[in-house]
Amino acid sequence: MEARDTPIPVPALATEPRFAQCLRKQLEEEQLLDRRYQLQKMPGGCVALPVLEEKLSQLWLPQEMPCELVWIQNPVPSRAARRQTPAQKLRDELRRLLGESWSEELERDVPHAWQRHKDLVLLSEDSFKAAVWEKLGPVLWETVASALGAQRLARRGRVLPDGMRSPRVTLLLGQDGWVEHVDNGIRYTFDVTKCMFSPGNITEKLRVASLPCSGEVLVDLYAGIGYFTLPYLVHAAAAFAHACEWNSHAVEALRRNLVLNGVQDRCCVHHGDNRQLELRDVADRVNLGLIPSSEEGWPVACRVLKKRTGGILHIHHNVETLPTTAPLQTPVLLAEQASPEGKDCNGEAWHPMEDREKETQGARIRPEWQRWAEATAARIGGLLAELHGQPWHTSILHIEAVKSYAPHVHHLVLDLECRPTLPT
Repeated sequence: MEARDTPIPVPALATEPRFAQCLRKQLEEEQLLDRRYQLQKMPGGCVALPVLEEKLSQLWLPQEMPCELVWIQNPVPSRAARRQTPAQKLRDELRRLLGESWSEELERDVPHAWQRHKDLVLLSEDSFKAAVWEKLGPVLWETVASALGAQRLARRGRVLPDGMRSPRVTLLLGQDGWVEHVDNGIRYTFDVTKCMFSPGNITEKLRVASLPCSGEVLVDLYAGIGYFTLPYLVHAAAAFAHACEWNSHAVEALRRNLVLNGVQDRCCVHHGDNRQLELRDVADRVNLGLIPSSEEGWPVACRVLKKRTGGILHIHHNVETLPTTAPLQTPVLLAEQASPEGKDCNGEAWHPMEDREKETQGARIRPEWQRWAEATAARIGGLLAELHGQPWHTSILHIEAVKSYAPHVHHLVLDLECRPTLPT
């Protein structure tokens, strides 16, 4: 189904120009005038005053002035309507579509926010759940698309518990779910019905783009559609990337995105479970961008790090922070955070709640974050020592707060430097 471009006719009272102002005043007093549309001249010289379709049963034809009920085929929006927000316009269009069936309960069922991907709008999972909407059929989705200025509509569900964070998205209007999104000059294309895209990670993608990776080899253990692989290649100047991903739909999008951005010759895509990855001793830098925890990938990250020189791990994790009124501590030394790896950089609906106490270089680090970082550093050090049969030194370079998913759960990234201990 494609969204229709034909305007929906609106009812109006047509009268002679000399009676137009008087009729308008009466319609306004009775709250029957549809202010979304302008008064329009009709063939023959009459003036048509738009009226609310849901109130046609209350409409009267005044005997003191000649008028008749007509339908305006191409209504012209009023200035006030052109100033409406998309959400207001959507509610007004649906109210007119349902007429006397409209209710406060249905109004609560209309979304106030959504994600937009150019001509495709992705609605929230809790929108249009009442049974009455299903009875409207395709006309509902055509009306919604028209009100929101979209050609395609989809509605999201809960993320599937399949280990791949596959979205449960239903295409409501249109032929396919492929869209294109641009972040920091990087083009991403993906099918919204098959792949996840998180605009809330933009700050971390910007930070990654600023890292000094010239000449380095990157291994991205959870590449997805290339959220972080592409910034490393396009902006951070990594020499080569190994992108690991086991979701076939994400792999298809990743391959397209590499071509879109002209970096396909500097990346090898490894389709499958990264725990079975055969790479060894290749990486200067490893990205572990999986939440709530990337811990299953830690042994793999240790294996792919260059054993003679080591490298840097970027470890993503959701950390719970207990509510407290105590002052924030600053256990990470500013000298440690001031390394080049710690440079900091600063979309329509449902991003995870952005952390209003954004932690940046030199800012305060919550005690729980520091404890998690230290425990992770110790664990990684142990894995590396066991793997190579010699001690390794791990150093916390930076702790980055990406966003918060709940009042006390923060998505963090630990930049961890890992180097083999030189023999004495």
